[in-house]
Amino acid sequence: MRLVGGASVARSRSFGGVPAARSSQHFSTWLNAFRKGLSTRPAQEAPASVSDEDLARLANRPLHPLRLADLVQYGRPPLSDKELYRVANSVMNILPTRLAHRIQAFRSLPFIVVTNPAIRTIHDNYVHTLAACIPYVDKKIQTKEDEQGVLKAMEGLLQRHSNTIPLVARGFLEVKDYVGPETVTKFLDEHLRARIGTRLIAEQHIALHYASQPEARNDKESSNIGVIDTQLQPSEVIRNCEEFVAEMVELKYGIRPHIIIDGEPDTQIAYIPTHLEYILTELIKNSFRAVAEQGNEREPIIVTITPSPEYPSDKPLRNEDQGETSAATGSAAGLESVAPGVTIRIRDRGGGISPEHYANLWSYGFTTFSNSEASDAVSSMSDPYSVIAGAGPGGSLAGLGYGLPLGRAYAEYFGGGIA
Repeated sequence: MRLVGGASVARSRSFGGVPAARSSQHFSTWLNAFRKGLSTRPAQEAPASVSDEDLARLANRPLHPLRLADLVQYGRPPLSDKELYRVANSVMNILPTRLAHRIQAFRSLPFIVVTNPAIRTIHDNYVHTLAACIPYVDKKIQTKEDEQGVLKAMEGLLQRHSNTIPLVARGFLEVKDYVGPETVTKFLDEHLRARIGTRLIAEQHIALHYASQPEARNDKESSNIGVIDTQLQPSEVIRNCEEFVAEMVELKYGIRPHIIIDGEPDTQIAYIPTHLEYILTELIKNSFRAVAEQGNEREPIIVTITPSPEYPSDKPLRNEDQGETSAATGSAAGLESVAPGVTIRIRDRGGGISPEHYANLWSYGFTTFSNSEASDAVSSMSDPYSVIAGAGPGGSLAGLGYGLPLGRAYAEYFGGGIA
């Protein structure tokens, strides 16, 4: 998926905040079931540990890029028990290695950074999650009890790491005087990209499990395979984002910009709805703000949708695009024709991007706020369901400069981009 911004959609700061990621109708069934078990964060967990031997062994395993095809290979639910066992085995084959890489990345940071309470909490959360997976590493899952154990570990992962981004923002703001901005930007980009894959693996297993239970079955065939909508229509996502952002703009500015969609609005792709929703909302939010501040709110924002050719991409998926830079990595072919791409171009009359912002346009802007402002900014970002990317109601995260670089990370994860 490629998104092309015109005029001012990629401004370096946005009004309000990063939108709460609203679950679309495409996967409300599994999400509602999932919420029943994850409506609150767990009580303080006992400390967990992973031996240095296990950590080194897992971190030395080859790590390959995650493809959409990997996530849909087991077919459309409901899945049989044996098929769910296969999903669980696949999760345990790849996820512990990814967790081990993240733990080692934290331990490679300067000591004063790792001892920061917020960053230490994230490190400990990864250790706890890996410890929960260890009993199933190198074990063949072939019973309901073991599959339920893997499910519980994945639910724990999503709970435990639901506030990772607010903690990262707070932690690196507090240590900004002790570590160079290049080091922090590199770590954040790698970590947040790797987090996308980690959560996707867990979310897909949970979604397939709940969608395969008797109470979730109905006569109407769904276009979803877990969290992936195989018939996702970007124009519908654009309209949903437009409505949400327009309400924010109207509340702040008293005006309501609007969008005209042209090109091929009936285009469908196989993609993750919340990822596209996050990316588009961030870009539309910046565009609406720009035209409002330029007094051009009566001029429509033009969004053009163009499908890409339905043949395999010649651009390989790289571990670097997914936040993994270890030597124990590989590469994978581009997206298969099952998931043809799409180009979405956004044009507005917002006045363009100021040249002085070019250099930092894709940087995580953690240095622009004081520690007290950061605490206020992240204190409201704790609801695990309001954040596909860690943002929460009230949206302080955008003010910290995470919106655009995080949107680009989502777009590039499966071989796309934002230009």
